[in-house]
Amino acid sequence: MDSDTLSRRTLRFVNVAHALDHFVLLIYPTAVIAIASQTGLGYGELIGLATGAFVAFGLCSLPMGSLADRFGRRTMLAVFFFGYGLSCLGVATASTPLAFALWLCVLGVASAIYHPVGSAMLVTHARRLGRDLGLNGVWGNFGAASASGVTALLAATVGWRAAFVVPGLICLACGAAFLALVPGDGDAAGKKAGGGAAISVTRPWALMAMFALAIFAGGLTFNLTTISLPKVIDEGVGHALPLALTGSLATVVFLFGALMQLAMGRLIDRYSLPTLFVTLSVLQPLGLGIAAFNTGLPLLAGLVIAMTSIYGQVVINDAMIARYVPPAYRTRAYSVRYFVGFTASGFVVPAIALLHDRGGFGLVLGVASACGAVIWLSAIGFLKLTQAADQPALAAAE
Repeated sequence: MDSDTLSRRTLRFVNVAHALDHFVLLIYPTAVIAIASQTGLGYGELIGLATGAFVAFGLCSLPMGSLADRFGRRTMLAVFFFGYGLSCLGVATASTPLAFALWLCVLGVASAIYHPVGSAMLVTHARRLGRDLGLNGVWGNFGAASASGVTALLAATVGWRAAFVVPGLICLACGAAFLALVPGDGDAAGKKAGGGAAISVTRPWALMAMFALAIFAGGLTFNLTTISLPKVIDEGVGHALPLALTGSLATVVFLFGALMQLAMGRLIDRYSLPTLFVTLSVLQPLGLGIAAFNTGLPLLAGLVIAMTSIYGQVVINDAMIARYVPPAYRTRAYSVRYFVGFTASGFVVPAIALLHDRGGFGLVLGVASACGAVIWLSAIGFLKLTQAADQPALAAAE
């Protein structure tokens, strides 16, 4: 198989895997509404059972880069497809809190594979970095956006177990197709946009600290918002809404994030990354602050503003690693990036339950807004450091 065909096929499966990764991980936060009505357990108790999944999602991201370097990225992405499919079927069989917690933890381990491995595969095979990152982000956001609506529809019409069985079977089918159609990693031929030399910097450790702080705070806002979104809409827009409509509204909010990722991918190829980072990140505390103090349509408007910024930042973060980290270290850099960002999700699930019990979702969104402010300040710091690095270079050129 020639390198171009291999790259096109690889990118297609990487995009599909991104959609499935976000879709499956967000099934439970919506399905839990139906599970609560059937089991009599409270929302806080049930959502807390997903803690293991999100902890594993973060912690297990760290070794995935090393495993990919040892066993091959193709092998690890195949493990992702099959592991995700089997864990979905396992959750569908659960009937006790312990079974839910165990199978959700297995699901979290499988979900940890995609981002370190898939992001490195994407950068290796990308033709235009910004465009392909933006398109990949849209696929991931499509998965997140459709999760609430599809899960709510299946739970309301067939039952909550079907909400796990259907995507589980799809994951298994995608894994079989991936092994059949993509014969190898193709790294040797991947000298494209993502394989170029990294941008040199004069203070790498300071830039890394700013970036790490933004990633950690971004992980908090991302998970606080996406995990609680169906329930936020359920309480903030009106309890009288049926589950299917609640899920559909959540889907609409996510779709705005998908549009921003597509636009951000185009902008990355034209403008400075640090400048885009500062401009976009200010929308997070603004949107989440509006949502925290309102209900009804103003709440939805605030969530839309926040979601566009949250998902746009994901594209910027991946592009920064592709632009500032040498190719030989990118797989492990993505592992660290997602370890830092997703480890935050392990704190989020119990935090949502605690904050919701103490002050409702107004408090949850208020905390998320404060985290968004940290991201904005970190972005300003990153911009200042890159501007300081550019000044000596300009002086030398003159």
